[in-house]
Amino acid sequence: MLIKKQAEIRSSDITDKKDYLNRRQFIRKTSQYTLNWASVIGGLSVIHTPPGNAALKLGEIKKGNYKVDDALTPLKDIIRYNNFYEFGTEKESPARLAKDFITDPWKIKVDGEVNKPAEYLLEDLIKPHTLEERVYRLRCVEAWSMVIPWLGVPLASVIKRLQPTSKAKYVEFTTLYDPKQMPGQRRQVLDWPYVEGLRMDEAMHPLSLLAVGLYGDVLPNQNGAPVRLVVPWKYGFKNIKSIVRIRFTENPPVSSWMSAGPREYGFYANVNPEVDHPRWSQAKERRIGEFLKRKTLMMNGYADEVAHLYQGMDLRKNF
Repeated sequence: MLIKKQAEIRSSDITDKKDYLNRRQFIRKTSQYTLNWASVIGGLSVIHTPPGNAALKLGEIKKGNYKVDDALTPLKDIIRYNNFYEFGTEKESPARLAKDFITDPWKIKVDGEVNKPAEYLLEDLIKPHTLEERVYRLRCVEAWSMVIPWLGVPLASVIKRLQPTSKAKYVEFTTLYDPKQMPGQRRQVLDWPYVEGLRMDEAMHPLSLLAVGLYGDVLPNQNGAPVRLVVPWKYGFKNIKSIVRIRFTENPPVSSWMSAGPREYGFYANVNPEVDHPRWSQAKERRIGEFLKRKTLMMNGYADEVAHLYQGMDLRKNF
């Protein structure tokens, strides 16, 4: 098993203590103000999201049941190396261009095949649940990877409260469309807004997470604030950010990358090192912060937990 019960410490306790304490002291001193604070890393000004700009204030956090043996990716790398095309296509663009992104208040529309359709404030969807800290691997289709300590709630718990009907076979997620705030949407890189989807049994799997934070704090803007999807056995582009709509459907949704590159991106997007991308191998990956490449694991190392979802499917064709 590559996932095991978490040890009796949180990720903040195993992060460099000096960096962590300094960061927590700074947040405590500035928590009464709405501001953006920056740390200069290698000449790049990286913007963090302060609690004052968050649509959700973090409350009680419990130890999650999931952890991996891999070393955590440093916070400075997680917040400076991002794919978030709504804020630009360069890895450094989101940290720079998302600094003024407004996430409070934040509403999510729930509709489709569901018994409780409504427009919900984020806190109304999340607050009934205790936040969990879970350490997951993140594998990008571009063959780089990270290990991130997320904060969130099980997606299944939220879905159960919304009461999908018997016709609901899929869940479709949509990102905010706001070109004024998201300059990347002014370019036709994709057919905006960004759309992704899961089969219902995937969405209800215990590993699927609605994340609202990482490294003990709210999500930084560039990492998908204020709420994003984390499905650790799938390529990173499935993990849609800044969600404003959850729609339950009878038919499979057409995701943004399926529409933009049908030869390259399928609906399932399960990490499979045996299926190359049309333009590069997926057999190995570059863990951010490491020099040498490492072997990519089937379903990103979560095959024991999720392979049964795809029993009888040809995972080379259903990519």
